[in-house]
This record gives sequence, C-alpha cells and structure tokens, in this order.
Amino acid sequence: MLRDIFQKKRKYATLPKEKHVNTAPSVEKTQVPEGLMVKCPKCGAISYSRELTKNLKVCHQCDHHYAMNAFERVSALLDDGQFFEYDNDLRSDDPLSFPDYLNKLESDHQKTGLSEAVVTGEGTIKGFPVVIGVMDSRFRMGSMGSVVGEKIARAIERAIEKNYPVIIFSASGGARMQEGVLSLMQMAKTSAALAKLHKAGGLFISVMTNPTTGGVSASFASLGDYNFAEPGALIGFAGRRIIEQTIRQKLPDDFQTAEFLLKKGQLDKVIHRKEMRNVLGNIVSLHSVKEGI
Repeated sequence: MLRDIFQKKRKYATLPKEKHVNTAPSVEKTQVPEGLMVKCPKCGAISYSRELTKNLKVCHQCDHHYAMNAFERVSALLDDGQFFEYDNDLRSDDPLSFPDYLNKLESDHQKTGLSEAVVTGEGTIKGFPVVIGVMDSRFRMGSMGSVVGEKIARAIERAIEKNYPVIIFSASGGARMQEGVLSLMQMAKTSAALAKLHKAGGLFISVMTNPTTGGVSASFASLGDYNFAEPGALIGFAGRRIIEQTIRQKLPDDFQTAEFLLKKGQLDKVIHRKEMRNVLGNIVSLHSVKEGI
C-alpha cells in the first residue's frame, strides 16, 4: 500500500502558455536618403550636401576642402559657367591588353559621365578668355594615360594659336600603369607643349589640388609660371613610406602638404577655394593688359 502511494505521480494542471503581445506603439524607422548629408573627414562636422555645394564644397567648421569634380570646378570658375569643351570624344584604348582595363574604363565612364580623367576647353574669367583643363580623380584616380596627355597637349596648342592663357587644375595619382611606357611618355609630351607655350610668350597657371602625385607632379603640374595649390593638398612624387624607408629618416608630419611646399619655396601661393576665381581673374587680367591679349 505504501509502495503504491510513493509510485503515484502528482498531476498538475498545465496552464496554457501566454503569447507575448507587444503593446508598445509601432515606430517606423526613418531612413535618411543617401547623399543628403556628409560628414567631414577632418573635423567630423555634419553638413547638408546642398549647403556644402553652395559653399564650394568647403567645410563650414574647419575649412576642409572636399574634392570637386571637373564640371563643378568649371562652373565655379568661369563666367556664368559658360564652357566650350574640347576633345570630349577621345577615349582610351588598351595597348597592353591589360586584364579588365577596358571594363574599368567603361565602368568609370558610366559612373562619372566622363570620357577620361581630364576635361579641357575654353571660357572666360572676369571677361578674359582662358583655356582650362581640370583633372577629375573619380576617373581612374585621375591617372595620366595617353588620352589625358593628348588632351592636355592639344589644349595647350589651341591656347598658343589663340594667344589665350592656360590654367590647369591637377588631381592625380600619377601615371596610369595599365598603359605602361605610353603613359610615361605623356610627361614628356605635356612638358614639350608647355615649352612651346613659353617660347610663344603664353601664360600657364598650374593649380594643384588634393592629391597631385607621381608623374603629373613631376611634369606639367610643376611647370607653371605661377604654381598654386589649395589648402591641405597632398603634393609629391613618391609616397611618404617609400621615402622614409629610402632615407631611413622620419619625415615631418606636414611633409608633402601644400603648406609645407609653400614654406620650402616650391609653391607661389596656397589659395582658398573661395578666393580662387578672384586671384586667377586678377592674374589673367594683368597679363592680358601687359601683353595685349
């Protein structure tokens, strides 16, 4: 009897499991449209993209100069943004049959609407005609291949024919390795064209923006009658790490910046973007009056 008692199992009533009900009011996630706001890489300030564009892509807080694409810069510099473009039909070939090169060129073309990494043409600044070239780092990091060199050389030759000053804004990672020695030849081609301009008494203003490096910095970008730069621009030939390993020395923190080059006498002036049009216009007007352009 006792054994039967201990063997019995107590049965408990099983209550139905309560379903968890979320009584909190539903809140829809608000998504910020992509590209509406931009965070400054230097000071971290948040700016509306539209306001940043109105401010010539200069940070309101720290004056950091964001990259400008070619047509943004043309619009900011030329009178009423009026611009007659040269050679926009020139496209790069694949002379070395470099793997996937043509696909990458086409991809950059689709993303930017550009045929190459430089836009050349003519317009006026304060009423004075100029030939202008603007490199765009969005296209193959502004690297200089055969077409970039050809467009710059042709623009300089047109300036010689028309007796116009030449202004070139550089933004480049250097020579384009996918075209090998043909890209390196553009250093000589552009330099030779500038030698012709100099012999003809023409004016060349070079403006280096962030970054201006490699074969571009070692050729036409450093051959201006006036060599200018935007604040904070990285300018140099080889990279900091390579130089430090070669000379076995620690380089200054501001090495290869526009401000460093100005102190060392390699630049004539570092110009804030908001002052660029006014400074260029004054220089062009001065030379135009002097030489009767």
